[in-house]
Amino acid sequence: MLRHIELQRGERLNEKSLARSGGVDAEIIAATSRIVDDVRDRGDAAVLEYTARFDKVELTAMLVTEDEIEMAIAQVDDEFLDAISVAAGAIADFHARQVTQSWFTTQEGGVFLGQKVTPIRRVGIYVPGGRACYPSSVLMNAIPAQVAGVDEIVMVVPPDADGTVNPHTLAAAREAGVEEIYKIGGAQAVAALAYGTDTIPRVDKIVGPGNAFVTAAKKLVMGECGIDMLAGPSEVLVLADETAIPHFVAIDLMAQAEHDPRAATYLVTTDPELPAAVEDALDTLLELSPRGEITRRSLEDNGVSILCPDIVAALDTVDLIAPEHLEIQMAEPFEILGSIRNAGAIFLGPWTPESVGDYVAGPNHVLPTGGTARFSSPLSVDDFVKKSSVLSYSYEALEMDGPTAMIMAEREGLWAHGTAVALRLEALEDIAGDFIDAEDE
Repeated sequence: MLRHIELQRGERLNEKSLARSGGVDAEIIAATSRIVDDVRDRGDAAVLEYTARFDKVELTAMLVTEDEIEMAIAQVDDEFLDAISVAAGAIADFHARQVTQSWFTTQEGGVFLGQKVTPIRRVGIYVPGGRACYPSSVLMNAIPAQVAGVDEIVMVVPPDADGTVNPHTLAAAREAGVEEIYKIGGAQAVAALAYGTDTIPRVDKIVGPGNAFVTAAKKLVMGECGIDMLAGPSEVLVLADETAIPHFVAIDLMAQAEHDPRAATYLVTTDPELPAAVEDALDTLLELSPRGEITRRSLEDNGVSILCPDIVAALDTVDLIAPEHLEIQMAEPFEILGSIRNAGAIFLGPWTPESVGDYVAGPNHVLPTGGTARFSSPLSVDDFVKKSSVLSYSYEALEMDGPTAMIMAEREGLWAHGTAVALRLEALEDIAGDFIDAEDE
């Protein structure tokens, strides 16, 4: 089922053998561009037309009303409400530790410097629909924004076939304090957030994962507003040795594979017997899965097991793949942690399935995919603030630093830059001269 690769001593994994795409398909970009341009030009009318075409829903209003939210929550069982309350508390606690404060410092001579941290005013959250509902994504996107101090949080989510929003998703929105919700999805929703319509005021940043068309739309509107990342299909890498329990490895691979047929799963191991044992476990567990067809297709199309000659080669392979989720199911996982350079989230030990990270542990589950963990981080409070540098010079400080600035401006050929300093220094001399003359009189 999993495609098997065996590395020889001294051999490195060829990334091309993973057949992993790091970009958005050109045809999808072209189709999405037409949708985005149409929504920018025609606003609400275009959004409603695309909702009818793609979601098969004729909406008369996009805004989810308070009555709709109350009716939805009444359909949700108390056990679920308790669960999202626990999860929300853990997520809020974790992200509260990420808050960065403004800071200021002074230097000799009258220099005042610092950094002012300001929450983004209005943020749009995209919550996926389609194959499943994702109330956890509501919590993971909205709570860091709340912790950061964002003034306005607006959520968009594709409607169900009857024109409503999944009640579990609305319950999570209520738990996270989101009050402005629109039942629209796809590229048209991203465009509406970015450009604004008569119904939906534009936002300053869009966060949250979606399908390929959502990702393409975020790429197209980037610059018109901010985005968090270009998220691709979900992925997991299990790094395992001979102590790993095959059924644990297999079910954790399946936990990602069941998301989407395009999800990527990797087993990297130093144990030559583990791949076959995991295959046997997969065969058994797939028979039990209600999402077996999607899961099997994903594993067959995008599942890879990689046998490495030693732990050095295994760690090198992990860093080359730079997975979204990395599980370390080894005898001493904490000893390995310091050697990991590229991973979105790291799960240590056999009792830490990726599932707890998706739902209840607290760290964010919006993570860099497609190898972008080489240079990207999980969604965090930092994604919902912006930072401004603050500078103030006294006359004396300008006398000290000004000549250096003038020299650099001259070498760069920027006359006005240097003159902006020179004029002020000349003014200082004039002021000093006037003061001396007044004293003599």
